[in-house]
Parts: sequence; structure tokens; C-alpha cells
Amino acid sequence: MAIPAISTASPPPARRRPAGPPGWPLLVAGLAVCLGYLASEIYTLGRLGFPLDDSFIHLQFAKNLWAGHGLSYNAGEFVTGSTAPLWTALLALLFALPGNVYLWAQALGIAFYLAGIDATRRLGLELDLSPSLASFAAVLTLVSGPLVWSALSGMEVPLFVLLSLWGMILHLRERRDPARAPLSLGVLAVSVLARPEGALLLVLALVDRLLVFRREEGTLAWTHPELRRLAAGGLLAVLALAGPLLFYRWAGGSFLPTTFAVKSGGRFRQWLPDLHYLHFVIYIFFRVQPWMVLAAGAGVLALVERLGTRRDRGLLPALWLLGLPFAYSLVTPPVGNGAIAGNFGRYYFPLFPPLVLLGVLGMARAASALAPGVRLGRARFPIAALFAALLLWPSVSDLIAGAGRYVQNVGNVEDSDVKVAYWLRDRLPPQAVLAVNDIGAVKYLLPNRILDLVGIANPEIYQEVVRAAAHGVRWDEAIFASMSARRPDYVVIFPNWFPRLSVDPRFKPLLLLKVPDNITMGGSELVVYATPWTRYPLRPSPGAPAAAATGRPAAPPG
Repeated sequence: MAIPAISTASPPPARRRPAGPPGWPLLVAGLAVCLGYLASEIYTLGRLGFPLDDSFIHLQFAKNLWAGHGLSYNAGEFVTGSTAPLWTALLALLFALPGNVYLWAQALGIAFYLAGIDATRRLGLELDLSPSLASFAAVLTLVSGPLVWSALSGMEVPLFVLLSLWGMILHLRERRDPARAPLSLGVLAVSVLARPEGALLLVLALVDRLLVFRREEGTLAWTHPELRRLAAGGLLAVLALAGPLLFYRWAGGSFLPTTFAVKSGGRFRQWLPDLHYLHFVIYIFFRVQPWMVLAAGAGVLALVERLGTRRDRGLLPALWLLGLPFAYSLVTPPVGNGAIAGNFGRYYFPLFPPLVLLGVLGMARAASALAPGVRLGRARFPIAALFAALLLWPSVSDLIAGAGRYVQNVGNVEDSDVKVAYWLRDRLPPQAVLAVNDIGAVKYLLPNRILDLVGIANPEIYQEVVRAAAHGVRWDEAIFASMSARRPDYVVIFPNWFPRLSVDPRFKPLLLLKVPDNITMGGSELVVYATPWTRYPLRPSPGAPAAAATGRPAAPPG
């Protein structure tokens, strides 16, 4: 795709710049990138899959919702384990479509990813970037490998990216023109139903709407905001969130999903940010967009410089980029011990578009200086195009390498959780209960009830373990006590998670699967154990299915 010429020429800032063309070349290029990743997956693995076991968790919630079982994991047991109820609801609709639901889920993710690219360009225009710079920011977003990975992951990230960007677009328009209908807070409230981090973005938007200034004799003076319209927007947000949050409170005893308690302990750990954690977060961005990380600070200063002028756009993109890592640094466990970032840092993937936009904004003056090029004699050298290529190269390089990582992620999931599910499907009586620490594919592909040893689908287990730990009981002993009270028939675990259970003679190993070149799963070995309480012995599986433990499982049903 041709790199747009970089120019900062723009009409007077008081006049609203038209949105310009819809940017179809960007969307075509984004679709081509996604299809390239899928082609690599099919060529290497021979089938479609997902790069995380968590993808199957969403599908299981959606399948039960479509079947009339409500927001449950084991049918009939309401649980607030879904961090993205809006995404769950959208996935549930896909079960009405013919064909493979995997393909439909990935198509939905691609559609949101493409819409997010266009929204990045539109947000750039609202930040008073020239059309060429706004399009260039969209190109940088397009080639950010983590966003392509997210589009194909079956996860909620592309939906949240789109909602957060459009919430900020409307926010900037309403901040510039207070007479506009106050829709932004409603959109940002809906984003909370796609990712819980949207709650922070909603709060930051409210703060930014209150930080309105004017210039008086070279100083900033605070201006009283239009509170009536702001209150109307707040009411829209409350209406959007009231139903789901009240259900979470009723079903789970908290307005937050069970995942928050499991991953953070449900509490603040310190009052000052963890600098090691912030360094870890910076690396997530730097690997993909190193130049934008270095330039984003200048973009933040540009927004501050504009406060109180006709080019004032507020500070929301900067507050969002800086606020989320700061907030998580207050609740996360130490880095390397379950730090809150999601697999491969996916909780921070929605920050790539604002990072890119702030980086491009910070480079706008340099781009203006380079736009005319350099003349040597009669020859003119397109320095701007060379500069753009330099900025793109690290991201494009990571994007190409990312295709291999994506295929490896899918392969790791297929070689572990998916494979064991198909091995059990031909042998396991449907009445048997499984205790697992990866709940996604095993439950989605099997009819059996599961016990979640981590506690997302069974928060009562997590609560029992926490109470036992408060009385000095070891974690693995508390887990065994919780299992003993429920007497599962089989256990499917990564032994490195439960070292004492894995050598307990009361648990008989039936199948050991090795995960080659593992970079995705919780361990490189997955083992099925019979428990002391096994009531339903495995059935023999004659013929070809008996080889499922060593060969690739058959293709899943549609």
C-alpha cells in the first residue's frame, strides 16, 4: 500500500475539517493482512483455531446464552465470569448462522478491526491532524501486529477498540461544541460491557469534560462546564450499565466479574505505582511501535499546549494512555507472578491507536518541515516518504513475525486443550465431572460439567482457597480440600500448576500430552488423572479415535 505523503496543511483551526473520504484503501489493506494470517494458519495447521483457550470461554458462555441457559458456564449455574457480556451476546447470535462458528467469530473480529482502523483516522481528524497525518496514523494502527492477532483471536479486543475510539471521537466533538447531543458517555458506558477497563475510560472522560479552560492574559482560567448536558450524558451511561451491573451484583455478589478477584485478589496492593510493572507495560508498546512510544510524550505536551485555545481538544487520549497502566499498577501482583496484563499484554492492545495518534501528533511539526522535501540541484528527494518508511519499518517487521507467533499460539492450544478434549470425547461418559485449570476448550467441546480450579467459573472455589490461606493453609492443600468436597471424577491440569497433586499416588495419570514449542499455555505438559472418587471409568475407544492422543484431533463440529 502506498504511504500517504505527510503534510500538516490544514484550514483555520476554528473551522471544522470535513471527515474526507472513507479510506477504503486502508480497509482493503487491513483485510489483506488478516487473510494473510489466516492463510498462514491453514497452510501450517490445516484448519482454523484460536490462539488462546480463553477464546473458547467466550464461545461457551455464548453457546449457553443462545441455548436459553443465561449467562452460565455449566448450564443452569449463573456466574459472572464473562468480562465482556456484550461480546458474549454478539457471539451468541453467531450460533444462528450456518457453518463453522469459528469462522463467523473471526469474521466478526475482522469487521471490528477494520472499523477500528477507520475510527483511528477519524479520531486523528478530531485531534486536528491533517488528513494525510490522520491516514498515516491509521496505517500505523493497521500494521500493529497485536491488533491483527486480536482480530482473529475470537476475543473482545476489536469490539472494545472500536467503542473506545468512537466514544473519544464523540467526546471531542461534544467538548468542542457543548450544544451537541451528549452521546459520548453512553457509548463509553457500552464499552464497559466489552472490557471492564472501559469504566476507567468513562471516568476519565467525565474528568476531561470538567477540565475546560480559556486563555486570559497568557494564563489558563477554568471555565464552568455545561453541567446540564453532562448530567444527561451521565444518565445515558447509567441506563446503559444498570441492567448488566445489577445482574452481576445479584449473580456474583459484586459489580465486577469474577476474573478481577482471581487475577488481582480484588484489592489495591499499593498506593504508589509499581515501576517494574510500568516498565513491563512500556515494553509491550515498544516492541511494536518504538518510534511512537518515544514521540507520544510530545503529543501529550501538544494537547496541553492547546488548552484554552481554539485548537483545544482536551486531554482524554493522553489520560487514557497514561491512566490505564497507572491504575493496573496499583492492583497487579508483582511482575512475573501473575501481573495483570493478559496473555501477551492483550489488556493493553486497545491503547495502540491512542499511542499512535499521540506519537503522530508529537511529530507533526517535524513532518511539516520535511513535507516539501530536499532539493539538490534540480532533483527533489522525498524526505517525508523516507521518514514515513522509517517509522513504519519496526511495526511492519513485527507484523510479519507476528504471523508465525499467531500460528504457534493456535498450534499450542490445539496440541493441548483441544486435543485432550477430543481424546476424552470418545471415552468419557457425559455424567463424569472434570476438574480443570484451563476451562475453555475442554468445556466447550465436551458436554461434561466442569469444576474450575482457578475460580473464574466456580468463584466459590477461589473464595474457599483464599479463606483457607488466611488461616495458614497451603494453596495446593486448600485446592485439594475444595476438590474433596466436590469429588470430581477426573482432573485435567498442567502439572507445574499443581506439583503436589501431580505426584499424589491417589491420582492416576491416564494421558500425558506434551505441547511442542509452547509459548501460549500454562505448561508444556497436560495430564489427565483419574481421581480417588472416579465413578465413571473411561470407555474403550476402538479404531482411529484411539490414536487421538498422539495425532491431531478431528475437525470440530460447526
